Amino acid sequence: MSRSNEGLVVASHGRHCVVEQDDGSRRICHPRGKKSQAVVGDRVRWQAPPPGQGEEGTIEQVLPRRNLFYRQDEVRTKSFAANIDQVLVLIAAEPVFSESQLTRALIACEAAGIPALIGLNKSDLVEPFARAWERLWPYRHMGGEGEGARHYPVLPLSLTESGDTDRAALLPLLQGRTTLVLGPSGAGKSTLVNLLVPGAAVQTGEISQALNSGRHTTTSTQLYWIDPDRRSALIDSPGFQEFGLRHLEPMQLARCMPDFAVHAGGCRFHNCSHLHEPGCAVLAQVREERAPLAISPQRHRIYAELFEELSQSRY
Repeated sequence: MSRSNEGLVVASHGRHCVVEQDDGSRRICHPRGKKSQAVVGDRVRWQAPPPGQGEEGTIEQVLPRRNLFYRQDEVRTKSFAANIDQVLVLIAAEPVFSESQLTRALIACEAAGIPALIGLNKSDLVEPFARAWERLWPYRHMGGEGEGARHYPVLPLSLTESGDTDRAALLPLLQGRTTLVLGPSGAGKSTLVNLLVPGAAVQTGEISQALNSGRHTTTSTQLYWIDPDRRSALIDSPGFQEFGLRHLEPMQLARCMPDFAVHAGGCRFHNCSHLHEPGCAVLAQVREERAPLAISPQRHRIYAELFEELSQSRY
């Protein structure tokens, strides 16, 4: 029986994935059994096939994860990646981004204990960018000021595949980390990857062809090294139109929203829903004011919609 090898899942499509060994060599593998459990970012144990039985390896075991970033709707669970250090949520000034989808992605990050940052692309579109930047005021300032404040870094970007300024701004934030790039179609994820990973398009084509036997379909998720030492990685994920949070309880939401969490301990009732109760410290801060401890009415509307959605999913 051949010995077990250890490697990193760097791409996946359907039930097949590409596993990279520590020497940089790669092999297509499939899971043992019917269900694929390995996702990009997983460390796995795998076995090569016996002589004369093809080239594909078999995944024997997914090693323990530090974290798993995923979404869940009424129908299914979609895992993005495992063992990541941060999530870069990439949105654009145009097309206008959905604040609800942004909030959902950030809540999923908080629930998984994964730091997040926001990239706002298309700063060259002056007026649309100014409007988008203003919409992001609560995210840049939520949770107060000073030590212990919890808000999200927001990076102004104008992504092109030769953008030295953006590359210089991004690389220090990505150094030594595995970063999942998340965002809707049209935000500029492919441009970002090609900016930071020369030859990314070639890599994608080669892996896609290997996994799909030449069919013109892209891999669902792929990891790219952005340094020769293979210490810093980008994981590119497919665009999404919906981001379900059915894996969360309604009462978890406030803890996963820094502008809510900073006030929630001051409510009169320990099980406050922050929707209607008297003495609610969260509701007392909901106002149209640009103040670091204020909660924007739009953020509270999104919270109320999510609370209702998650409450209904429990029955």
